[in-house]
Amino acid sequence: MKKVAIVFHSGYGHTVKAAEAVQAGVIAGQAEAHLVAISAEGTLTDEQWATLNTADAIVFGSPTYMGMASWQFKKFADATSRIWFTQGWKNKLAAGFTNSATMNGDKASTINYLFTLAQQHGMLWVGTGLLPSNSKAAQRNDINYIGASAGLMTVSPSDSTPEEGPLPGDLETAKLFGQRIAETAARLQS
Repeated sequence: MKKVAIVFHSGYGHTVKAAEAVQAGVIAGQAEAHLVAISAEGTLTDEQWATLNTADAIVFGSPTYMGMASWQFKKFADATSRIWFTQGWKNKLAAGFTNSATMNGDKASTINYLFTLAQQHGMLWVGTGLLPSNSKAAQRNDINYIGASAGLMTVSPSDSTPEEGPLPGDLETAKLFGQRIAETAARLQS
C-alpha cells in the first residue's frame, strides 16, 4: 500500500479541514494517509520528518495569506533544503492545496509556490484532474467550482468557524483530489 503524507499549516483551523478531506480521499483511493501538521512556530518533529521521508507522495498545504503561503509553511519549506541537497524527495509524487477567505484571494500564487518547491526537489506533480463547474447551471457547492487545475483551492468565508468552512463542495473536491493522488501513486511502480 502506498503512503501519502499531507504536510500543512493551518492558522485558523480551516486549512486543516481541507487537509482532512484530502486525507479521506487518499484513504478512499486505497492508500495510507498521514496528516503532518506544521506547528505555529513553523517546525516539525523528527518523527514528522521521518513520515515525509518515507512517503511515496507528499501533499503540501498552506493557507493563502496576503497572496502567498503562510510564514510557518515557508519556514518548513526552507528547512527542506537539507533534503534537497541529497535529493531525498526526488521522483516522489507531490501535490498542493490552499485555502483563503475569497474566491480568488491570489491563491494561484500559493499553488505556484508549492509547485516550485516540488520542482526544486525533483518531484512529480499531480494536479486536480477535475473539470471546472463553469456552466450557467453551476452551483457554488458543485465539484471544482473554483476551477483549479494545478492544485486544490478551497474557500472559507472570513467570518466562518472551522466547522463552517471550507464549503461542502470544496471539501468534496478535496476528497476527489486526494483519491486521484492515491490512485496515481498506486499506478507508479517503486
